[in-house]
Amino acid sequence: MASMASVEEIRNAQRAKGPATILAIGTATPENCINQSDYADYYFRVTKSEHMTELKKKFNRICEKSMIKK
Repeated sequence: MASMASVEEIRNAQRAKGPATILAIGTATPENCINQSDYADYYFRVTKSEHMTELKKKFNRICEKSMIKK
């Protein structure tokens, strides 16, 4: 009969050891935040799609209804 591992042995096997345990703490904040109200203009300018005015209007409506500021 095989012996069962204790709960403590399983936990120790799943834990990271060393600096990796501290490395995971923090938040990811991008340096280039774009306001949602300006995003449609930015996106269509970057993708060279400014001639698609109807799609741009629809995209603006979607951005406004999402209620996201950044």
